[in-house]
Amino acid sequence: MSDRRPTINDVAAHAKVSKSTVSLVLRKSPLVKRETRETVHASMAALGYVRNRAAATLRGSGTGLIGLIINDLRNPFFTEFAASVQMALADRGFATVIANCDEDPGIQNQTIQSMLEHDVAGLVISPCYGDGDEGFRAIARAGVPALQVLRRTPARAHPLPFFSHDYASGSLMAARHLLEQGIHNVAFVGGLEGRDITAERMSGYLSEMQAMGHATVVRPGPSTRAFGREIVQDLLTTAPEVNAAICFNDLVALGMYAGLGEAGRTPGGDFFIIGFDDIEEARLAYPPLSTIRCDVTLFGALSAKRLLDMIAHKAPQDPTELLPVELVARASSHKPRETPRQ
Repeated sequence: MSDRRPTINDVAAHAKVSKSTVSLVLRKSPLVKRETRETVHASMAALGYVRNRAAATLRGSGTGLIGLIINDLRNPFFTEFAASVQMALADRGFATVIANCDEDPGIQNQTIQSMLEHDVAGLVISPCYGDGDEGFRAIARAGVPALQVLRRTPARAHPLPFFSHDYASGSLMAARHLLEQGIHNVAFVGGLEGRDITAERMSGYLSEMQAMGHATVVRPGPSTRAFGREIVQDLLTTAPEVNAAICFNDLVALGMYAGLGEAGRTPGGDFFIIGFDDIEEARLAYPPLSTIRCDVTLFGALSAKRLLDMIAHKAPQDPTELLPVELVARASSHKPRETPRQ
């Protein structure tokens, strides 16, 4: 007989279940059926398995393992956010497991379950849209502190505290900036219909334009460069009076740069553009892109602090908190000054 101490893998093999199932049994998770739980306990007894609680602690919340789930890490804004959260948690002695769900709620549910099985101390989730209820129900059953950020999925039975930016005031500032220069034919471009975040980012634009008696032009679509480039020709054809756009994000705005160039138009010359997020490329583009700055470094640090407060059993004072944004007016949105006659 071997003197080697039986491991969780040995128990899983003996019980003919997965390692994750054994882990759930050890954590007394309600996700495991009674019959399966009894089989696993019988295998533990037969093998003489004794749980190594020190190792379990190192795997999970004892070291401060945090799960960070992002809907789309290909978007530079979310990449910057993830890096900011990870660094802020590292400063507090916590390790971070980062997952990209690629806008797939099925992958999101699977990722949440996997992170819970690895005993994460808490979760920060920028969610996918779609049927993510299974993962959110698993979080509620596990009792793990979790914070929903940047996007809020539709109301569910187990809502999470929500932390984001004041998007509505951002598009209001953008619209006001253009209107004050006498630029009245402004479109809102990008953002998928039926999404809360699209409605939030567009609401300030709609209210300001309507309050000032100006028509609104909305062109919803994916928040990508490709859409921004493609929509330019549509606008020039179907709404030729439009000479300015507030974009759902900077990627759409930078895509419009390309479309305008192809059409012989000039950003900041005869067509005015404002983006949203203030990714690094907004500042480096030519001409530099005006945008609504959502301070992602600060937001990431505050998101980490908010979650750690929840882990320390400090309930959020407000389950919904919105961080202020600011308009960064660069060359793409400034109407050229007329040269005075001599």
